[in-house]
Amino acid sequence: MLKQQVGAAVVVTKANVIVFLLLFIAATLGSVNAAVLQPDRIDVLYHSYNGGGMDIDGPAILLRKKTSETFAVSAYYYVDSISSASVDVMSTASPYAEKRNEAQLGVEYLHEKTIVDFSIKQSDEDDYLSKSVNFNVSQDTFGDLTNVSLGLAYADNTVKRNGDEFFEEQSQQYRLRAAISQILTRNLSVSVNLEAVADEGYLNNPYRSVRYIDNDQASGVAYQGEVYPNTRNSFTTKLSASYYLPYRAALFFHYRHFSDSWQIDASDVELSYRHPIGESFELEAKVRYYQQTQASFYSDLFPYKDAQNFLARDKELSEFDDITLGFGVTYVIPAKYSFADLKSEASLQWDHIQFDYKNFRDPTAEGGVGAEPFYNFSANVVRLFYSVYF
Repeated sequence: MLKQQVGAAVVVTKANVIVFLLLFIAATLGSVNAAVLQPDRIDVLYHSYNGGGMDIDGPAILLRKKTSETFAVSAYYYVDSISSASVDVMSTASPYAEKRNEAQLGVEYLHEKTIVDFSIKQSDEDDYLSKSVNFNVSQDTFGDLTNVSLGLAYADNTVKRNGDEFFEEQSQQYRLRAAISQILTRNLSVSVNLEAVADEGYLNNPYRSVRYIDNDQASGVAYQGEVYPNTRNSFTTKLSASYYLPYRAALFFHYRHFSDSWQIDASDVELSYRHPIGESFELEAKVRYYQQTQASFYSDLFPYKDAQNFLARDKELSEFDDITLGFGVTYVIPAKYSFADLKSEASLQWDHIQFDYKNFRDPTAEGGVGAEPFYNFSANVVRLFYSVYF
């Protein structure tokens, strides 16, 4: 179990997969852009992440069905398999493999120009159980050119540690979201999303350690468990714009800024372009840059044991940046080749990500304690979608 806590980062663990799953769900359940229920559909996703000594892959399936013009239900089930021999693991432990299962049930209700949706979700693995509820309201106004939404979410988590039957900790998370989207012209629309998150309880990873100088050890270094604060408050602002070009092409721009009570400041910017080819194909290309500062209690190497009240050596709390290059192709399948002659489409997306850490050193490399090279690696993410509309 490698749970990461940096909400704005593309985290090099199972959080990567969670991000891609959220994008998958948003694409199929998203209802904040118009007061109309989305069409009935079945979506199947297969994802694969490889990089930094980690392999993560698995399927997801989502079903959405309207029972009337004002009411819809949805459900998804998601599985991923993880095997890890990352630099974090190899420096203090042995490679591991595990599976994670996640399921969600949701309902949506449309009344005039207002959509209310509610969902419950559970995610479990050997050493981590999370249960959450989510509530969202969106409203179209000003001639349907403006959409305003407000959301609340709560999660209750149980953290365990394999091999230690007496270890069990709890954490809770509270989320408040607000968004406004505006159609400015027939070609240009913009949106602003705000999110405040409050975490409390056990927020660190029970398997992770920090290292400190110890001249009594032959290696010159010793390890102790991480110690995190038991609260964390964060705030995220995201600005998005979409501009539609001739021949059904489109440009998309996103900028996001994140800050928290652990003194992490992060920002990322993304630009993407979609271009149709004929009536059946659509190509997409994107570039994304992300950077963040370190947490106030992070250090790659502490001077001695218990050097401060809080201790962290999680590389995702260090100063780092990454750049993503992504490509995708979507194919609208002709009805005669589709399942039961229903409208369907298939999509293949590939991202290549380069991570560069500014003050996290590779403890498995040569160079002496505290003089090892700074860590960097690349990762590839592949997602294959198949959607059927009915």
